Amino acid sequence: MDRFAEIQLFVQVAETGSLSRAAEALGLSNAAASRHLQALEDRLAARLVERNTRRLFLTDTGQEFFSRAKTLLADLQDAEDAVNASTLNPTGTLRITASLSFSMQHIAPLLREYTLRYPNVSVHVEAANRYLDIIDNNIDVAIRTREFEPDSNITVRRLAATRRILVAAPRYLARHGRPQTLEDLQGHQLLIYTHANNPNELRFTRGDETRAVHVKGLLESNDGQILRAAALDGLGILVQPAYIVYEDMVAGRLVPVLDDWDLPRLTINLAYPSRKHLSAKVRTFIDFMAEHFARMNYEQKWTGRFGVS
Repeated sequence: MDRFAEIQLFVQVAETGSLSRAAEALGLSNAAASRHLQALEDRLAARLVERNTRRLFLTDTGQEFFSRAKTLLADLQDAEDAVNASTLNPTGTLRITASLSFSMQHIAPLLREYTLRYPNVSVHVEAANRYLDIIDNNIDVAIRTREFEPDSNITVRRLAATRRILVAAPRYLARHGRPQTLEDLQGHQLLIYTHANNPNELRFTRGDETRAVHVKGLLESNDGQILRAAALDGLGILVQPAYIVYEDMVAGRLVPVLDDWDLPRLTINLAYPSRKHLSAKVRTFIDFMAEHFARMNYEQKWTGRFGVS
């Protein structure tokens, strides 16, 4: 039995005035309880309890040790209660990182609901179009569009898959015409996201057919919102994940181009440090996001066909 358990037994003996009742309370046999009490006295080199045939009582040393031990156990219980309370009632600052586009479109609109539900949590959003190191930057939750994390200490939870698609404003297509084949893209103005894998090579599939098209952008940027604004202004054909442009397509501000072809899909994941016991602020946010994505049926929306090519 470790020191804590020995002390716990001694406090039970002192409070109940009985070794047998203390043993019963802790689920021990009388013989085991007696051995553990003896071990505590041997380790302290002090007599804590006197026994006779009629009763059990504390020595002066035992009384002093009991006073301190009882306070110690009470403080430990308070500490455990505080942890349990924070598990049930999340508090503190929740640090989230995601791309600017995702932060604007799929985090910021949810913060009012989340903070109303968990008013003791404050939120810090670090918008970054590159992957910040979660541990080094003290990040609680990161939204990623990659299948795995190179650090085995990071847990990944899938939210949804999304297509990458080509879209353009109706006025751009009215002025430049709608491309009918992949080869037609060479004669169009492309808006390219530079943080994509091989941004100047678009790899298309349709059934069993695979095609690679090399493109040069009229505008290239490391931020999807700059490219989206340019597309809405009729500057060119945008290549972006559906989660960025879906609402624009629903509203008719942007229309799909060559939608019978597919680009490699992305998986949107939550990434967070692996811990046996997640803090309540992290656990509640992860569950909140997963519930919202399921309720909104985003994967079906973002992986479907959006129109005639």
